[in-house]
Amino acid sequence: MEIRELNEKLEQYLLEIINERRYGTADMLFRAFLFALSRVYRRAVQFRHWIYDKRVFRNKALGCLVVSIGNLTCGGTGKTPVVEVFAKTLSQKGRRVAILSRGYRSKDRTFLEKLNSIFFSKRHEVPPRIVSDGKNLLLNSDSAGDEPYMLASNLKNVLVLVDKDRVKAGLHAISEFEADTLILDDGFQYLSLKPRLNIVLVDSTQPFHNHHVLPRGLLREPIKNIRRADYIFLTKSNGGRHLRHLKTFLRRHNRRAEIIECCHDPKYLENIYKKGEHLELDALKDKKIAALSGIANPDSFEEFLRRFGSEIVHSAKFADHHRYSQQEIIDFINEAKARGAEMIITTEKDAVRLPRLDRVDIPTYFMRVEIGIISGQENFDQCISRLCFL
Repeated sequence: MEIRELNEKLEQYLLEIINERRYGTADMLFRAFLFALSRVYRRAVQFRHWIYDKRVFRNKALGCLVVSIGNLTCGGTGKTPVVEVFAKTLSQKGRRVAILSRGYRSKDRTFLEKLNSIFFSKRHEVPPRIVSDGKNLLLNSDSAGDEPYMLASNLKNVLVLVDKDRVKAGLHAISEFEADTLILDDGFQYLSLKPRLNIVLVDSTQPFHNHHVLPRGLLREPIKNIRRADYIFLTKSNGGRHLRHLKTFLRRHNRRAEIIECCHDPKYLENIYKKGEHLELDALKDKKIAALSGIANPDSFEEFLRRFGSEIVHSAKFADHHRYSQQEIIDFINEAKARGAEMIITTEKDAVRLPRLDRVDIPTYFMRVEIGIISGQENFDQCISRLCFL
């Protein structure tokens, strides 16, 4: 069994434990152990913040506009479309934009490459990986990571760089590409670089999971730390009454941040294997669908499909960021055919991880989703202009 496959199985088991889907004696004991670990983790996180607050460690200012977009929980808030629209709007308004990502689950350098960088690099420093130089797409999704590759594919005139050290990546973007605006993708927990704006996304359908920090829950840090946010975006919002209670809860922890409601708006279907072929969402009506996803919140994706009148006859849900093998996709297609599926629908993030196939027996599409403001009268472009050009 490959290491990635083993990691995914372990991740799936942990999710079942923390979501309380397992009730055996050993599972309950393990859950108690995870709770004890989460208390230790919580204190470690708060100590790290204390170190920065007391200026023992100093975050760096790079002399340009830095916008951090992140969340409190692990995945599932719909962050990538928000990063995309910020980058696109700022670029259209004349900014030289660079997106800095750590490249979650991207392919790491080989052992020999690491040795070479240690013994033969003049400065013992490997430059960040350039996914896009603003003109050309330079890396594939395996090397770049899903989200950076997807952002680079969709954005023209925007740099996309991948490095765990985003101070180094930011300096590289400024010195080598003359970037004047940096967007920290998943940057709320990255304290080494000082942002001008801290934007935190909260999934309005499942705001804080079970309110426990890792590993007992999915919170990366305690909820009260949302006080660092300058703006709070409630994603996947439908304008329901429950949002009033959520806003009241958030106000108890942060009285100064503006709270902005936004929705994820499906736009069209795009054929994965026939570039340029688009279908309107009405094409889903009364169709038998096979749904394929490897994302943090697959239920919301499948709910979109049902909303447009499709019948899901086959569904496969893999771990978040799962990298599909050719055999897995062939098996999925065969099962979809056996159940009478007329179309296969996946997410845009999954589409970049699908292997190329010589033969596709069922039309396969991804659903393009964009972001929109639903609170107030302004659109997203106006909102970004107001936030970033004060």
